[in-house]
Amino acid sequence: MRVVADLHIHSPFSRAVSKEMSFRNIEKGALTKGLDVVGTGDITHPRWREMIREELAEEDGLYRLKDGKIRFILTGEVCTTFELEGKSKRIHHLTVLPSLEAADQLCEVLSKRGDLASDGRPNLNMTGAEFVEEVVELGERCLVVPAHIWTPWFSLFGSRGGVDRIEDCYEDMTPHIYAIETGLSSDPPMNWRIRALDRMTLISNSDSHSPSPLRIGREANIMELGRLDYNSIVDAVMHRKKDVMTVEVDPSYGKYHWTGHRACGVVVKPADAIRMKGICPVCGKRMTKGVAERVEELADREEGVVPEGAQDYVKILPLSELISAVTNRDAFSGEVQRRYWEIMKKFSNEMEVLLKAPQDVLLDACGGELADMILMCRQGRVQISPGYDGVYGKLLHRGLASGI
Repeated sequence: MRVVADLHIHSPFSRAVSKEMSFRNIEKGALTKGLDVVGTGDITHPRWREMIREELAEEDGLYRLKDGKIRFILTGEVCTTFELEGKSKRIHHLTVLPSLEAADQLCEVLSKRGDLASDGRPNLNMTGAEFVEEVVELGERCLVVPAHIWTPWFSLFGSRGGVDRIEDCYEDMTPHIYAIETGLSSDPPMNWRIRALDRMTLISNSDSHSPSPLRIGREANIMELGRLDYNSIVDAVMHRKKDVMTVEVDPSYGKYHWTGHRACGVVVKPADAIRMKGICPVCGKRMTKGVAERVEELADREEGVVPEGAQDYVKILPLSELISAVTNRDAFSGEVQRRYWEIMKKFSNEMEVLLKAPQDVLLDACGGELADMILMCRQGRVQISPGYDGVYGKLLHRGLASGI
């Protein structure tokens, strides 16, 4: 069976997350998007874990609302803070767990390293290796996945506080890392340039802070499974990466794809950023190094090389963003949302529109201009102004720009 899973979201107990992130609203957004499985997010937060117990029922290692269709899988993100060679490192890790009992055991240990109630994404005074050790002691099917590994801040390879090698973070626990999360600002071809990632399963998730289908499921994983249960999902990630296809937004949409300085409106491609030594030509301050430049720094392969065993992937953009581009209206505007829901009445979910619907059906349901945009997106032919320094990329359409 084919299962679409978004394993990384957040609860309302994380900073800068919508208070609308209830399980009921998450399910509504996930069904609209076309997801089958969604991470609970924030499994280390005591109140959120209590709400999981109160509202969800366990079924084959997954959880669901008692009258729900979406399966939830227990996930959370933590930030480990440690010192390496005299420099402070702060790195985010996604964890995937099989039961609330396992989560309770983990939290009992982690509570000695940080205040778990302070944030759904807690700060822990421990190394990445120490965190992995605590997780794998719970059982062989408990996962740790380095989160959004290229983001400048709080990531494995981030230019601000990251490391250059996986082993620098995970030390002797590196063999227990089976997958990495690409993040919005990178895609599989960028990660293929790092030989050390060849054995890893690439996964992509939304890291959503909102239940809106504009955010949830904007990146996801399409898995071929024998049955829908926890063990099958984890087995695919750990041992059957060819059965995991990622759903990606174009990395140019990510907020840190190119190097730039938001305060001065400066954005530069990697080659120019390297030539300029990362200095803003307007104010002389250091620019935020983009993911594309950071990949160039660590790459040990030329661009375009496809390693043996590479996974398949597809590219999409949220339907609301495509409507926004053809109407030159904000994606959250009433006009765009009205058209979005008119279209959605004709389809089972948004993934069907973006990935499956044939051209004649799209023409009938969406009109020629939007149908063309959807088809161009599938073919990777949309024009994008790259994101930089916390600014999302922009979709260009007939000279107009729509910010994601």
